[in-house]
Amino acid sequence: MKNLLAFVVFVFISQIVLSQRVASVRHEGKFGYIKEDGSWFIEPSYDKAANFSDGMAAVYNDGKWGFIDSKNQLVIDYQFDKVKRFDSGIAIAAKDKRWFYIGRSGNEITTMPASDKVFDFKKGYAFIKRGEDVGIINSKGEVIIEPAYKKIFPVTGGYAKVQKGDLFGLVDKTGKVVIEPVYQDIGKYSNGVLKAKKDGVFGLIINGKFSPVEGAIKIWNFDDSQNLTYAQSTNKKIGFIDRKGIWVIEPTLKKARRFHNGLAPAMGGGKLWGYIDESGNWKIEEKFKDAEIFSDDGLAPVKVKKLWGFVNLQGELVIKDAYDLPGGNPFSFFIIQEKGFKNGIVRVKSKKGWGYLNTKGEVLNNTWYQNAEDFVEIK
Repeated sequence: MKNLLAFVVFVFISQIVLSQRVASVRHEGKFGYIKEDGSWFIEPSYDKAANFSDGMAAVYNDGKWGFIDSKNQLVIDYQFDKVKRFDSGIAIAAKDKRWFYIGRSGNEITTMPASDKVFDFKKGYAFIKRGEDVGIINSKGEVIIEPAYKKIFPVTGGYAKVQKGDLFGLVDKTGKVVIEPVYQDIGKYSNGVLKAKKDGVFGLIINGKFSPVEGAIKIWNFDDSQNLTYAQSTNKKIGFIDRKGIWVIEPTLKKARRFHNGLAPAMGGGKLWGYIDESGNWKIEEKFKDAEIFSDDGLAPVKVKKLWGFVNLQGELVIKDAYDLPGGNPFSFFIIQEKGFKNGIVRVKSKKGWGYLNTKGEVLNNTWYQNAEDFVEIK
């Protein structure tokens, strides 16, 4: 019994260690890494430093890039002109104006399939290009999707949107065609449902069958955790439909964003934002110049005048509007990029620099940095 208890404690402690989160920051001219409690994980000692990914982080000194591990050991020497992040044990690097794959040793991987351009891996997959066509390979170098498409979007939820000519379809991560490329547009696969446009008509593909949504002229992607998404009607107004394509909230809004924690940012007939519930009732009055979705922490970023603060689910401004917020990633086609709290911390910018707030509005370690990135898990 004692041995079992000791094993459980060991596993619990191991999970805490493995789930540690750190962020790259620039302090007094040098880059280092901090923990979520504000203490130093790696003291500032680099001219440049990127966030950790796949247990490795790119660091820059004396005009060249190398890589460190989570123990701050230089495991790949400074030798590259440019680098991208590690994923599934592979990164791409440039030297003498040539991009190529490297492994964790820093040596070039020469066994990857031929490609006219080298693409970095994301979640174990990378594009290859031959002529005008693109395909996908996995981290073993196996061709999953032969180069036969004009464009392939990132694999999400096990599926990838593909473009052939001017039409779009869907393939799974083995390259099997799930939805033939016969649509003028399709969106993100979400629990058997995705938005689509066919022959000028907007609707939903539900378990492989296209169903028009009456009166819709635009539909946004479903989020896996939500049963509603927003759509625009022929009256140019926004409402919400369910996963069957039924209008649950009639299109009467000027603008809207997705639901989370039971509320969605919305703009009615005026120029200010508020929040509605899933019945379309206003729960927080329209009084903000801009508004984002609520996080799991029950706080949402709102712009009162020129700067951002945070309100709770009752609409009370619990963190004053005194900050700028970083924008989303314009290159992440399917990934929802949102401003706000993650794991009880939000990255903000003020006149003093970049910093992190907790849900009480307190500045982490009472410190502002010259640069700061989001916290990420390390291994």
